Amino acid sequence: MGDFHNPEGDLDRFRFRLGFSAVLVLVCFSILLARFIWLQVIQHDFYQTRAEDNRIALIPIVPNRGVITDRNGIVLAHNYSAFTLEITPSQAGNLEETIDALASVIDIQPKDRKRFKRLLDEAKNFESIPIRTRLTDTEVAAFAAQRYRFPGVEVKARLFRQYPLGKVGSHALGYIGRITERDLKWIEEAERQPNYKGTDHIGKTGLEQHYEFELHGETGYEQVEIDAGGRALRSLKRIPPVSGNNLQLTLDIKLQEITEKAFGERKGALVAIEPETGGILAFVSNPTYDPNLFVDGISPENWKELNEHPDKPMVNRAINGAYPPGSTFKPFMALAALETGKRTPSQAISDPGFFTFGNHTFRDDKKGGHGSVDMYKSIVHSCDTYYYVLANDMGIDNIAKFMAQLGFGQRTGVDLGKDDSGESKGVLPSPEWKKQRFKRPEQQKWYAGETISIGIGQGYNAYTPMQLAQATATLANNGVMFRPHLVRHIVDTKTEEKRQVEPKPIRDLNLKEKNLEVIHRSMLGVIKEGTGARAFAGAPYLAGGKTGTAQVFSLKGADYKASAVKQHLRDHALFIAYAPIDKPKIALAVLVENGGFGAQSAAPIARMVLDYYLLGKLPAGAAKEDSDAVEEERDE
Repeated sequence: MGDFHNPEGDLDRFRFRLGFSAVLVLVCFSILLARFIWLQVIQHDFYQTRAEDNRIALIPIVPNRGVITDRNGIVLAHNYSAFTLEITPSQAGNLEETIDALASVIDIQPKDRKRFKRLLDEAKNFESIPIRTRLTDTEVAAFAAQRYRFPGVEVKARLFRQYPLGKVGSHALGYIGRITERDLKWIEEAERQPNYKGTDHIGKTGLEQHYEFELHGETGYEQVEIDAGGRALRSLKRIPPVSGNNLQLTLDIKLQEITEKAFGERKGALVAIEPETGGILAFVSNPTYDPNLFVDGISPENWKELNEHPDKPMVNRAINGAYPPGSTFKPFMALAALETGKRTPSQAISDPGFFTFGNHTFRDDKKGGHGSVDMYKSIVHSCDTYYYVLANDMGIDNIAKFMAQLGFGQRTGVDLGKDDSGESKGVLPSPEWKKQRFKRPEQQKWYAGETISIGIGQGYNAYTPMQLAQATATLANNGVMFRPHLVRHIVDTKTEEKRQVEPKPIRDLNLKEKNLEVIHRSMLGVIKEGTGARAFAGAPYLAGGKTGTAQVFSLKGADYKASAVKQHLRDHALFIAYAPIDKPKIALAVLVENGGFGAQSAAPIARMVLDYYLLGKLPAGAAKEDSDAVEEERDE
């Protein structure tokens, strides 16, 4: 029996399939048309922008960092151009093979490879990355002869920071270093991320850090057309960078250099201030370091040497170190006594060479005492007993209140470092301070006997050389206090206009003129006939000063002999001074760590500084310690 064939049924099925296919094709084409309209019409601007972003890259152009000069225009920090060997990863092929081949032409150390890998992780594919910096002319010529072998490798000129005077003034200038995560957080908090695109370095300490956003400048950009592989094809547009602003300092770098030489190998600090403005003339922390070591990334060997050196050259002693002021505290104690009415200039005590309080005896440096002692004699001959009695009579609350007005125990706000993070507050002792300092109740109580040693600048007293210099400058300026600062003008590179850092008084202590006259006359007596007379013998100007010696450890009643004490346990030497006494142009504080007596170690440095600044000359032999200076005060 044969198959039954229905032609009409087959035709219907064919027509159905044909119609379904036609509808399906029509629907698909409708969807494609709708998608085409969505992409090409409705979303045209969006996708055109994305296409342009994929085609065009913005390469940042780092600005020229601002120049720093001293008050006389001497350059302290500037930039110079040097050749670097750079690799563009997208064009260089196998990077390891390329670097190995380059090493046969130019010296490439393991540290260079390590730095390159770190920068590679942070860079985009089309950016060039330095593999060697500061090439010599010979190295540039050697690479030029082999250039054809290295696609994607080229020599470029880049700017590098330089400190022409090396170690001189380094603690004031600070240094720059590579940007870290901590720095990025600071930049983000300041909302300046766009301006730091392409920037590798940032100010780490000192003026370089405090004025970072002034010195950095404005980053420029270059629009570069790139292909799908990330290779740069051509430059489309260039927005040039704007150089950072320049800083003109109050610092006298010649005075700075002389002062640093005066310290020699001794540790210590000196701050010299212009009393009428607060401008810092010299800022020394010794030993110092070379900031050029940090410019291109300090080597592990140099970093280890600086950090492990027993003299700690990285410590800024002028604002980080807190020391007992010793007898340099006495003029301020005397002034407090006059202002509070606790003493008159002529009021005298009988000094037997000691002061007994309870069951403890506080001894004077002079056995047998100084006899009858009034205020003038107490300062000129540095009588400890006078200030033991005075401190006991005044009480700790009155002392702390008056000394706080002079800036003791407070940050000065000097323009160094980031905010106040780099400056120590020191310690201005008070019952409130002791409660915060100690945990156990028996430790928190203030005992009346603790006040006695405060009067001679010992006990809990601890201040920075900067604080001591500021207080001395305030005294020299008759009670008008200025914020110490290092920058005199900020020079705008766009307009070339100078913005003066206005000397703004912090406060006027409203000190009585007659009381100030007593202190000035007594400090002149220190220079003319007292503990500072030997160091200032023959000086053609009149100055006010005060020597000081601060104990590093307690003698417990024993006699002090420097030769029998280890170097790091010897007394600190201090000296404060200002001159000319009738209208002071300069006020200073000197600290020599473990230097012994103030007149022996610190006063000669002060004399050298004053001689140069006031007379323009350097007395012969002024830097040497006077080993015969035996008629000295020593603070208990």
